[in-house]
Amino acid sequence: MEDKLVTLAILTYSKAQILKNVLEGEGIEAYIHNVNLIQPVISSGVRIRIKESDLPRALKIIESSTWLADDVVKEQVPDNHHREKKILVPVDFSGYSQKACEFAFNFAAEIHAEIVLMHVYFSPIYLPNLQYAIEGYGLPVEPDMGTKNMLDGIHEQLTKLTNTLKDEIQLGKLPDVKFSCLLREGVPEEEILQYARENRPLIIIMGTRGQGEKDLELIGSVTAEVIDRSPVFVYAIPKNAKLVHFGAIHKVAFITNFDQRDLIAFDSLITTFQNYKFDISFIHLNSNEQRKTWNEIKLAGIREYFKKQYPQLNIDYHLIPEDHLLANLDSYVKDQQIDVLGITNYKRNVFARLFNPSIARRMVFHSDIPILVIK
Repeated sequence: MEDKLVTLAILTYSKAQILKNVLEGEGIEAYIHNVNLIQPVISSGVRIRIKESDLPRALKIIESSTWLADDVVKEQVPDNHHREKKILVPVDFSGYSQKACEFAFNFAAEIHAEIVLMHVYFSPIYLPNLQYAIEGYGLPVEPDMGTKNMLDGIHEQLTKLTNTLKDEIQLGKLPDVKFSCLLREGVPEEEILQYARENRPLIIIMGTRGQGEKDLELIGSVTAEVIDRSPVFVYAIPKNAKLVHFGAIHKVAFITNFDQRDLIAFDSLITTFQNYKFDISFIHLNSNEQRKTWNEIKLAGIREYFKKQYPQLNIDYHLIPEDHLLANLDSYVKDQQIDVLGITNYKRNVFARLFNPSIARRMVFHSDIPILVIK
């Protein structure tokens, strides 16, 4: 009796190519076919087909791989609207990512959340030589060797990352929390932001370069774009930061411009992290010496207001001259032993963002202190 072909998954071409490579590495023949003859090959309509007799083994391979199970099974199973608490950690396999993973796993264990490790890759548009098939399965796809090698490398790195995390959990270096991996093709910051808008994780935890490291592509960096546009909290942690969990945070400096949105953001900060105890220092960047006294009065008023709202908090305030801003902030952080800098980013148009980068964007590449961007 002939062993017929069955559809294992419907994926984008790039994801289908990765899965095909994995299956063939395990000795399972796999074929990529278009859903119909009209859709471009590069669209979201290609099928992975295998022999029916290989289906049980193929499903077992998918289930044993954290990132494959998350990426493939969700394509086929409808959303049941049950949303768990999730922490999104974008990873690029660098030392920055490792620091973010360490912090995220400790935080997830404390709040009983799930980790989603997300890797986004960009591949050039690839249009293979099209040749009509005669078996009725659509158009055959011939893999481009450059793309295939890139995808093989990504698969290898993802497998290495998940195995490393599992080993560290087993050795007790990381807490045993549920985690999954998500692989997406596209522009990294856009895919991260799209996931955040659609799934509303509690927080995005990202690794960044720190003080003394080369400041490249400040405006276009992934972290800076996510900071500016994220609909949820963002915690940007430099590779050299000493903190490995929120429980070690003792003092947070919150930058305010006396805007009503700052007060709302501060409430959000305290509510979200109500199970943690840390001191608060309100700081204002003073750009006008003539208004110094008035700014101090407003800071004192903010402190008194929040002391009534949150009597359990220790709150103080300081003015920081805006001239030589980064150097002054560095000195303040060191002198006051600040652990985290809290900042609210308001939505600004693209020209304002290009020509007047926000404090968060500037600080995230300048200092070794973590930045908590409050939305």
